[in-house]
Amino acid sequence: MKNVVSRIAITRIFIRGSEIRARWISSRAVMSFGDGSQGALGLPSSVTGIGGDAYEPTRVDGLPCDVMSVCAGHYHSLAVTSEGHVWAWGRNNEGQLGRGISDPRESWGVPGKVEGLDRVRVQAAFASGVISTAVGVDGSLWAWGNSKRGQLGLGKGIVIAVLPTRVEALAGENVVKVSLGWGHALAKCESGKLYGWGYSADGRLGIMGGSETSLLESNADIPNGGQQLEVVEKLVMEGMEKEKDMPVIWEPRVLTEVQDIEVIDVACGLDHTLILCRDNTLLSGGSNAYGQLGRESDKTAMSPVKLSHIPLSISSGLGHSFCICQESESPDTTYIVSWGWNQNHQLGRSKPHKIPKAVQGLEDETPISVSGGRVHSIALTSKGEAWVWGCGKNGRLGLGSSMDETEPCLIECSDGSQILQVSAGYDHSLMLVAD
Repeated sequence: MKNVVSRIAITRIFIRGSEIRARWISSRAVMSFGDGSQGALGLPSSVTGIGGDAYEPTRVDGLPCDVMSVCAGHYHSLAVTSEGHVWAWGRNNEGQLGRGISDPRESWGVPGKVEGLDRVRVQAAFASGVISTAVGVDGSLWAWGNSKRGQLGLGKGIVIAVLPTRVEALAGENVVKVSLGWGHALAKCESGKLYGWGYSADGRLGIMGGSETSLLESNADIPNGGQQLEVVEKLVMEGMEKEKDMPVIWEPRVLTEVQDIEVIDVACGLDHTLILCRDNTLLSGGSNAYGQLGRESDKTAMSPVKLSHIPLSISSGLGHSFCICQESESPDTTYIVSWGWNQNHQLGRSKPHKIPKAVQGLEDETPISVSGGRVHSIALTSKGEAWVWGCGKNGRLGLGSSMDETEPCLIECSDGSQILQVSAGYDHSLMLVAD
């Protein structure tokens, strides 16, 4: 195998401090599948054929074999190596690949190292549609891309960073996780503090928000037929246009609602936010047009989500939400609950969509993580297996077809590879596997 590392890395996956499994790994590979129209798959046309889509997990060549984590942005992808380097590929219209503005378009779909981070040892990377971020081992936060919505967090009026630029407003904090929506961003610090910036409408940044505007205002006119996804895409674009004059928070600020509470996890959807606190309180705020806040009312302010059991971690798709929970009476039993937009079965269960309920078909599995795209979802289990459900268009489910799946289906890995991480972009997915 090319570029075989000389040392052996060790991988551990945790849920709230409990080690689920540990495995000695000599090398890793990144697999991708789904919509390849923006180059986010990192696959040449000789592999994907006409249209650029991949209907089954396919290895991304050109990456080092010591990749430690991956992140699927809306239309681009990021990978972090054990040496602390960041690699990127996919859409680069806004400079989110961190290669400078002169990088030729034909090279965007080919994995390349992000420039400007030579003095930073990166431990994690996170992405949205137009922004990429990296967190250094020293807790520093770096951002690059082009956003008029304040998502860079670099100061008032700064809308572009061609190369990674440090977010100085967080220089005194040790950032450990970043989550990015369409127009807002949140950073969780080791201290438990939570900072937010960007578009602040309808409570997505807590009481820093003011407007009651929402991207996804109503699903009343969305058909149930084959054109529903196209209609939704049009509504989203129209909503984005309406948000151009939305209030902007240009630099990170502490969210008032949780300033005295330790935050342990955070997740941003397109225009909503989930916050998990140390006391097991799960808060949600932002648009609730599709029930993504987990409550019957249309209240957008930060409020608790009612759950039957102990929340362990959270994640979000475009308009749907997830929480991995632990049964109070049986600590060894964990399961995924979902709520929100379900037009393409991305909740993995039936109605009611506004109330958190368990994803069906995973009763015999132990979920470690779950990730949501625009209209598809993917989960990783303790067995190192990936399960997918929702919209199958363009191969988003990696099952070899374009069919939708109402309940989780197992992705068959022909070579028996152990899956270490999964990440869903808008219309594509990434898997990190052990060779």
